[in-house]
Amino acid sequence: MKVYHGSYLYIRSIDLSMSRHNRDFGRGFYVTKLHEQAQAWANRKGEDHHTEGVVTEFEFDEYIWEDDEMRTLRFETYSKEWLEFIVRNRQNRSRRTIHNYDIVEGPVADDAVSVRVNDYLRGDLSQQDFLEELKFKIPTHQICFCSVASLQALEYPDNRPVWNIEHIGKEIVMSLVTEYHLEAHHAADLFYNSATFAQLSDLTTNLYEKPWQDIYKMLKEEACFSSLNYFQ
Repeated sequence: MKVYHGSYLYIRSIDLSMSRHNRDFGRGFYVTKLHEQAQAWANRKGEDHHTEGVVTEFEFDEYIWEDDEMRTLRFETYSKEWLEFIVRNRQNRSRRTIHNYDIVEGPVADDAVSVRVNDYLRGDLSQQDFLEELKFKIPTHQICFCSVASLQALEYPDNRPVWNIEHIGKEIVMSLVTEYHLEAHHAADLFYNSATFAQLSDLTTNLYEKPWQDIYKMLKEEACFSSLNYFQ
């Protein structure tokens, strides 16, 4: 199934650590099967960043719903359970995810719905009346990929995987922490600001197809790694 992500730039790799924490289904990478919905979001993000919006297309392998190792949650339509889940995530003020699902699918709480969510939270709108209103909403759709493992279900149209880069990054950062006794944030800064990561992010290099150990070796061959004093 084709799915789409609207943004102000083309998505070359997915970094879940960059995702916001208090969205409908919590932190994660969001796509939709509705191209017009993704285009509308791209237009909005483009205006915010004074550029053209971009829709990135992916292939979503729906086998993932049958994978016993994946924790999934699906809302077929607006419902009491959907509303309660949305509210819990929207009210989450920490950066921790409040659920343990790998993938969540369901309708979107768009701007108009969000206003009514706030009315509901203030007690100005009953749950019953809110759910009745939602019956007349134009259908919306979103899938949230909440874990690195879930990203294996996404590919670019030419069959390039999107999850390898993040997997490689996590392995390398943890190796830097272990080998050089770095703080995790310091190790992440070293890797994500390196020339090696710039090459890895350029999908034309096909570096994402290599074992992470090979890329880690490349990283350590950079000039900035010539002295252990760099890590002090």
